[in-house]
Amino acid sequence: MSSPQGIEVPDALVASYTRNGGEEERTWIARLPALVAELLDRWELEHDGGTRSGEASLVVPVRRTDGTRAALKLQMPREETTAALIGLRAWQGDGIVRLLDHDSQSGAVLLERLDGSRTLASVEDDDVAMSALAGLMARLHSVSAPEGLRGLRDVARDMLASVPAAAAALPGTEDQRRLHGWASTVTELAGEPGDRMLHWDLHYDNVLAAEREPWLAIDPEPLVGDPGFDLWPALDTGWEKLHATGDVPRMVRRRFDLLTEALGLDRRRAAGWTLARLLQNTLWDIEDGRTTIALSQIAVAEALPRY
Repeated sequence: MSSPQGIEVPDALVASYTRNGGEEERTWIARLPALVAELLDRWELEHDGGTRSGEASLVVPVRRTDGTRAALKLQMPREETTAALIGLRAWQGDGIVRLLDHDSQSGAVLLERLDGSRTLASVEDDDVAMSALAGLMARLHSVSAPEGLRGLRDVARDMLASVPAAAAALPGTEDQRRLHGWASTVTELAGEPGDRMLHWDLHYDNVLAAEREPWLAIDPEPLVGDPGFDLWPALDTGWEKLHATGDVPRMVRRRFDLLTEALGLDRRRAAGWTLARLLQNTLWDIEDGRTTIALSQIAVAEALPRY
């Protein structure tokens, strides 16, 4: 699918919206080429290279009239796209990609151009990579959360309400026991949900090489809460490579130690909120039809310090 300006919308992105979405999603993806052309014209942007896409977004490399390289990102407006815009405005490029412009009606954002071909996963030494990620995370957490973001208290409440039905969908008694155990931990922590602005999806592939700094975060899904709830994507990142080491527990504990030390977190509380994240992931899996807890979730849980 292409626009009048020759911008190709990858087939995989079209399929994602048409296969998994309803009429609203199909209408949006059908209009996407025209929307790209409209924004290129309105913001006086010149197409500058091949487009990229994820499961839900299109990224078009562009140049502004002053020659500045940028990236036009388009995604169907949802709660998470609104949250991302709020977060990017608040962070102002501190440890994360810089917001240059936005269109609230379409959900499109104009971002500084990063090196999409080089992620933090390219760093061979895991300690070096995790330390870089931890440094970015600390900077993101240091910014006061603005109004308009969802809070972890509400997320925890919704998770706990879903547990009885989810547990009933698990045929294994050990999985049921584990799910209820994680839910008990969330119940204990829910009264103090935290007030930091979290990225919610910071892992190696969401950290790109940049010009103004060695590495910058991308694709935030901002949430207000305890920093411990932000750790799981980093602990789990590059799972295949992690598993290939033959000692997943040691690697997860090493990452957990680096993160909690860099962020100055209470280890017990951070472990508890990580179990909350595992609960959230498992609830999503069960909602999608899974009837067992993923082995990667269990491995992370067993590697954590005891809550």
